[in-house]
Amino acid sequence: MTDQKEPHNLGDENAPKQTASDSPITTRRGVRSFVLRQGRMTEGQKKAYERSWPKFGLSREDGMIDPRQIFGRDAMLNLEIGFGMGRSLADMAEAAPEQDFIGVEVHLPGVGALLKDIEDRGLENIRVYNIDANDVIDLCLPDACLDQVMVFFPDPWHKKKHHKRRLVQPEFVQRIRHKLRVGGILHLATDWENYAEHMMEVMSESEGFANTQEQGEYSPRPEYRPVTKFEKRGENLGHGVWDLLFHRTN
Repeated sequence: MTDQKEPHNLGDENAPKQTASDSPITTRRGVRSFVLRQGRMTEGQKKAYERSWPKFGLSREDGMIDPRQIFGRDAMLNLEIGFGMGRSLADMAEAAPEQDFIGVEVHLPGVGALLKDIEDRGLENIRVYNIDANDVIDLCLPDACLDQVMVFFPDPWHKKKHHKRRLVQPEFVQRIRHKLRVGGILHLATDWENYAEHMMEVMSESEGFANTQEQGEYSPRPEYRPVTKFEKRGENLGHGVWDLLFHRTN
């Protein structure tokens, strides 16, 4: 989930003792796809963060990473942008222990919740960034290192005047393309029909990508993508969900 929220305040008594970084949540200027809102960690999230961030956390200051060194093996590598509270990411990592996963989320309680989930399940195949995904893409990931990029239920910015804030834009897609290996997958999902149409238009016109379905067709939900409580509630209300899977062709 990419409805991203307020990063931690290092002067807040609620903030964990060991923090991701004193640096800003993003180095980019201009239009952002997220709004920084206040958010407080629960005591359990805070303690999990303090225990597990040193092992599972990655920062902008780490620079360009070598995933094989980070995970200690050469395995299929997935990136989820905006994982929300992290339940779906933990589910996917637990279901595929032979794969590795990097999650990105600016909302600190979500990071704490995921780290608690990692501890509870004994997962070893996840690493986490608590910064803007744009910085992760530009400053932290080498080209052609990813097998799959997942963006599930990003903020739809449903008002027309805010459409420029939508994460899925031509320039963003091309930057993702360079981080995917040839044949790698960009998987998008949304429950806003207008945003689904926007995604399909952007992806269909993006150089170096091809739909895994027929032209203009949405994909069935892959078994690996968990159905969230939010999604189930929407389906019960008759809301649709649209998945798009495009692979890098060159």
